[in-house]
Amino acid sequence: MSERLEIDSGTSELLVEICDRVAIVTLNRPEVLNALSDRLIAALRKLIKRVGDDPEVGSILITGAGAAFCAGGDVKSMNRRSAKIETTFEQRLTDLRVEQRMVTGALVAVRKPTVAAISGPAAGAGLALALACDLRIAARSAILTTAYARIGLSGDYGVTWLLTRLAGFSRARELMFLSERIDAQRAEVLGLVNRVVPDGHLREMAFELAASLAEGPPIAFGLMKDNLDHAVTSTFLESLDYEAERYTRTEQTRDHREGMRAFVEKRKPVFKGR
Repeated sequence: MSERLEIDSGTSELLVEICDRVAIVTLNRPEVLNALSDRLIAALRKLIKRVGDDPEVGSILITGAGAAFCAGGDVKSMNRRSAKIETTFEQRLTDLRVEQRMVTGALVAVRKPTVAAISGPAAGAGLALALACDLRIAARSAILTTAYARIGLSGDYGVTWLLTRLAGFSRARELMFLSERIDAQRAEVLGLVNRVVPDGHLREMAFELAASLAEGPPIAFGLMKDNLDHAVTSTFLESLDYEAERYTRTEQTRDHREGMRAFVEKRKPVFKGR
């Protein structure tokens, strides 16, 4: 592992460092299972765009400090917010829309690979944060739950959209309505996580995955994500045409030529993003 470059997020609640072109983003409130405080959310809003736009970052790895990924919203803060009679419905709605677009919305919009490393609970908005990543690797002890029904909420941060596309129409309803605690093995079967690994190897294996993606072809990855996003709402013939345009773009890149040379020379390609 190369030298780590620390990035100032503006708060100790969010730790950020870059190593081997991987931006390692750590939610750092272990005493409350990394619940999302207003300060942590504000830092995430700035940080996701920053590392997403950084040409020195090839992939993003999101994880949590201590024994959890993220327990969701900070219920104590939510309770204090609900007691503020001066906050109107329209103000709260506007604030939440902006907040969501700049956190999970921005994360989904990133055109480079994103990975969530899940240990312990991933609940509510914390689950949505993990689902907004391209890939999820979970420790065997991980527990996933929507949790919203338990506190009388309908869902936020895109959780219903993400669940429906990952688990399907019927399972998404089951997961939202029942708010059951799903262990890592079942989460893998449902398509909510891609890999389940031993607890003691989660961080190492998640970093290895993110580092391998960071070495991949940036232009091709970005256009792959365009194709995959477009496929959700397009017909097959529309997807064919859309893919053809992006395939033609990648054919003309230096990275494609490097990949072909490396294949012929039986070596690892070195992609430059051009």
